[in-house]
Amino acid sequence: MIRPHAAAPLAVLSCLFAAAAQAAPTPAEPTALRCGKLFDARSGKLLGAHTITVRDGKIAQVQAGLNDVAGARAVDLSQHTCTPGWTDLHVHLGGQSSAQSYSEGFRLDPVDFAFRAVGYANKTLMAGFTSVRDLGGEVSPHLRDAINQGLVSGPRIWAAGKSIATTGGHADPTNGMNDALSHLIGPPGPTEGVINSIDDARQAVRQRYKEGSDVIKITATGGVLSYAKSGDAPQFTVDEVKAIVDTAKDYGYRVAAHAHGEEGMKRAVLGGVTSIEHGTYMSPEVMSLMKQRGTWYVPTVYAGRFVADKAKIDGYFPDVVRPKAARIGAMIQQTAASAYKNGVKIAFGTDMGVGPHGDNAREFVYMVEAGIPAAVALQAATIRAAEVLGVEDQGTIETGKRADIVAVKGDPIADINAVLDVAFVMKDGTVYKQAL
Repeated sequence: MIRPHAAAPLAVLSCLFAAAAQAAPTPAEPTALRCGKLFDARSGKLLGAHTITVRDGKIAQVQAGLNDVAGARAVDLSQHTCTPGWTDLHVHLGGQSSAQSYSEGFRLDPVDFAFRAVGYANKTLMAGFTSVRDLGGEVSPHLRDAINQGLVSGPRIWAAGKSIATTGGHADPTNGMNDALSHLIGPPGPTEGVINSIDDARQAVRQRYKEGSDVIKITATGGVLSYAKSGDAPQFTVDEVKAIVDTAKDYGYRVAAHAHGEEGMKRAVLGGVTSIEHGTYMSPEVMSLMKQRGTWYVPTVYAGRFVADKAKIDGYFPDVVRPKAARIGAMIQQTAASAYKNGVKIAFGTDMGVGPHGDNAREFVYMVEAGIPAAVALQAATIRAAEVLGVEDQGTIETGKRADIVAVKGDPIADINAVLDVAFVMKDGTVYKQAL
């Protein structure tokens, strides 16, 4: 994603609260959700009718059958399938791709991106995604805080803040600048998320801690949308990756690695990252290494399909980007199919912000097209996503878990397209959408 060069301060978002997206409703009285079917994320099976009782933001009870619960408000979902709230492990709420993306980073102010981010967050929640991992964007930590305070509506956010890159790498904020502007700004360093040594690597992680990040994102190879020629060249040494991972562990962080090229992926896995994002040129050797190390794969098929389609449009991407988008984007779905067949652990992510926010669920459809069973795709966005995040209080519909619940009409196991029409969204026991 193309990022604005200036960080968005907390003061920027504070001015939005009165006029922004609808604020979170006050949690209601105990609720009984009477579900026609229930997706059990732990087993990957679709169960019959169940009643879910929600109290104080948590799941209090799960009972077979459509039952009345004394003192609880009943919600009739008898024609629907209830699933745990979905998690998208790769989004960028601070922006959204368009033909103007590359110029907007120079023309717009942080407040413009912050206003947009509030709307994008609300669309994401309405699409059934009660949690996201935002992998790169200075707006997202502040948006996370506003959502947690109930000031605006949106998913629960694990925010990376500024991605960590090397000089000229995919997340170097000065890529594409002319000489005069580059000299004016000066070479970015660890504070700006650009490293060139082991010491820089440690400092960059500590800076993200200082800024309040929840997770660390590195750009282990070139990228599709960055203003640079290579989309797959390795951009970190193994020792640099290891320094990032080891320092991240000091602060309880996990590390996600954007990676398209084989060598960059190998270095990232050997360095100990938690997940590989995109993974376009993932070879059997890399797959074997990931299985040995327990590394997760987040395919982001949606982003690949989107950029490959847009590469056909004259003027949508700069000339340096267009061939990368056409070549790399078209391959990701095939890679996801191969990774699944070879037993690589797969979790759900879209890279949304490349495509339009709110369309995240289409990734389920693309995963199924790649030969991944619908139940496995749903697990990837629920229990598997929780495992990637390292949390135990979400991802399944079980007593004591967060009351994050989504309902779609029909049977998404039989027809995955059902996920594109979300009728009901509950997050932490609060109903945000009820279009029944």
